[in-house]
Order: sequence, then C-alpha cells, then structure tokens
Amino acid sequence: MKHKGKTNPPGRIKIMKSFSLLMAQKDFHSITTAEIAKNAQVTEGLIYKYFKDKKDLLYQVLNKHFVEFQTKIESRIAKENNCIKQLEIIIFSSLESYADNRIFSKILLLEVRNSLDFFDSGAYEMIRKYSRTILEIIKKGLKEGELKSDIDPLILRKVILGAIEHACLGEIIFGRKLDIDKVSTGIANIVFNGAKA
Repeated sequence: MKHKGKTNPPGRIKIMKSFSLLMAQKDFHSITTAEIAKNAQVTEGLIYKYFKDKKDLLYQVLNKHFVEFQTKIESRIAKENNCIKQLEIIIFSSLESYADNRIFSKILLLEVRNSLDFFDSGAYEMIRKYSRTILEIIKKGLKEGELKSDIDPLILRKVILGAIEHACLGEIIFGRKLDIDKVSTGIANIVFNGAKA
C-alpha cells in the first residue's frame, strides 16, 4: 500500500471512484489502468503514485468499504448492552452490507481470498477487526451468563460467520433478491434458540 498519509488527495479519490464505477460494469481482470485513468480524468502515471498496481487499488477500495462498515456496526451495537442483541445486529448489518454492495461482496466471497497478498492488506486487517468484534461480544456474553457456559466462543463465531456467508452467497452470485429481515431473523433464531424440538 503506497498511500500512507492522513489526507486523501483529490486524484486518489477520483481514481478510487472511477475504479468502483468500472467494477459495477466489468470484470476485475478486464479493467485496465488506462480505463481507470480515463474515467478519473487523470494520467495513468498518477495511479502508480498512490497504488502499487491494480490489485493494490482493489484492496484499498475494499479497505475503505470495510472501514465504513465497521464504523456502522460499532455505532449500532453501542446502543445495545445485551450480547444476543449485539450479535443479531451484526448478523443483520452483515447481510445488509453484502446485499447493498454486491460487486465487492462477490469479489470478497469468490476472488480475493484466493490471493495470498490479500492477507497482508489493510482490507484483510479490517476483516480481522470485524471478526474480533464478534469474538469479544461472545466472550462478554459468556462472562455475563447470557450464553451457555459450555459454548466454545471460537466455534460460535465460525457458525455465525459461516451462516452469514452461506445465506447470501447464491443470491449475490446469481443476482437474486435477499430478504435481509427474514434471513437474519432465521439465522439468529437457529443460532441462539437452537433447532431441537
């Protein structure tokens, strides 16, 4: 990641916006830096001032998305003290984010995880922060007796994350409508109330 400053220069903002717009129209691999520069009305060389390559640009755009998402989640859960309610908010907010940002959701679910350098990116660090947030809430719930004491917090986190991804994977890939309320309520009901009769 080349850009280290606290400011966000206009040229960098234009490049990221141009790339995001192109991502809504084309496959990542078919987008060229020349197209990005043309749409952003900047020189192609300016892209390399702020980004190592096209993949770095993708990771930084994803990072921006994840920072905004994490901020939204933290703001929403701050209004609740109950662990179950906080986890329900995270489930709903995650499904909402996947549904509202389908292009980047598709890239995250199907593409970038196959690339080892993604795991060194700021975007992946934000995913880890999101994952830690879930784990901290689970541990708090165990400590305060809101969750059963014999629950493994790491396994519960995996169950929640897996349920979120699988609930929207087909809808995102095939462009189907996702009923966020119904699906998030269904996941929360099974996870927190169980499936046993």
